[in-house]
Amino acid sequence: MLSVPLASETMERLKLSTDKTGRTKSFHARGAILRYLEDMEDTFIAIERLETQAKQWTLAELENE
Repeated sequence: MLSVPLASETMERLKLSTDKTGRTKSFHARGAILRYLEDMEDTFIAIERLETQAKQWTLAELENE
């Protein structure tokens, strides 16, 4: 169980989504949280790869593989 205070404008937008889709607020909140977490995980991976030197291949090396 999670309780998150939201601004009234956000609650209004959430209510509009529930009215248009027939889905619950929890459904939309879960989806938003999961998308956010996936984006953050991708960001952390990208930063780690930028900061960590790794072998680089030329096009010729890739074509020979």
